[in-house]
Amino acid sequence: MTGDRLMGLLRKGVTSGVFPGAAGVVWVGGETVFEGFAGYAQLVPERRPVVPRTLFDLASLTKVLCTVPVLLRLWADGRVDLDEPLRRWLPELEGAPAGRATLRQALAHTTGLPAWRPLYLCARGREAVVRAIAAVSLEAVPGSRVRYSDLGMLLAGFVAERAAGVGLDVLFQQHVAAPLGLRDTGFRPPPEGRSRCAATEEGNVYERRMAWKAGRSFRWREGIILGEVHDGNAYYALGGVAPHAGLFSPAWEVMRAVVAWLLPGQWLPEDCVVEAVRDQRRGAQGEPRGLGWLLHHPEAFFGAFGPRSFGHTGFTGTSVAADPDRLLVAVLLTNRVHPYVREGIEAFRRAFYDAVAETV
Repeated sequence: MTGDRLMGLLRKGVTSGVFPGAAGVVWVGGETVFEGFAGYAQLVPERRPVVPRTLFDLASLTKVLCTVPVLLRLWADGRVDLDEPLRRWLPELEGAPAGRATLRQALAHTTGLPAWRPLYLCARGREAVVRAIAAVSLEAVPGSRVRYSDLGMLLAGFVAERAAGVGLDVLFQQHVAAPLGLRDTGFRPPPEGRSRCAATEEGNVYERRMAWKAGRSFRWREGIILGEVHDGNAYYALGGVAPHAGLFSPAWEVMRAVVAWLLPGQWLPEDCVVEAVRDQRRGAQGEPRGLGWLLHHPEAFFGAFGPRSFGHTGFTGTSVAADPDRLLVAVLLTNRVHPYVREGIEAFRRAFYDAVAETV
């Protein structure tokens, strides 16, 4: 049975130490065929089990559940042009290496910007973050190479905010949460909602190591992170609302948000969805990328899905994948960074989505 195999995998992930807890949901052709929960939302300082209402830090799923659809809506309304340079909306980039990259390239991860920098060590607020990215050297000519980059997605989200004149949290509510009926998904859970959140790391030990000498005098968080975004740039520099990370959600609402991508025209215009899941590399070397989405290829974690499938992952241990030919959506949310960053999520993720493809 589908449920037995997938539930067994979730339990094995807990007992083998890949993550403390997990939630999995599978939807096929209009029906939820699996919904399972295993392990703990929190281990330290107390144990709380994962339940259907548990809110997970979605990390980089924020990119495709918030920033990409918001920009697609603005594009459909004629308020942004995907092929305009980023400096059109972000004049701080005038003369900067990243300024000539386009919004399309930012969404397709072909700006040439590096994957990550600890921007919070020198920047607070959106304008300061843009200026900090303006000073970052490119690793490749824009449009020549796929390089997954938080920095490029940050710039894309800031374009949305400048074009609309409101913050990304407001845009998410207007263009995603309200039309899709997402009541529990959003940025910055209120204090009364934190008891529903899956805990993440104890302090920012992982990023502290990455920042190394530059972060020695930085005032890092201490204790278990609960109800606050785990990502440092999102938390320290941007107050919890960021284009690349910051959303919290229960598994079934993530499923609902991704299912909407398989029903073009009912939420986003069909031509927007088609464009988002079309290969946007345009000659760039690297894995196939749409607008935000990772597209199907054999090495993808959802490689057993169909040729038109697409998906995304998040550092905290989250992932989604969708196969439009089978009307299939699978969601796997874990807190693999609690209370420390654990290894093994990549292999487990592949096993989970392989099992979904084989048993559904």
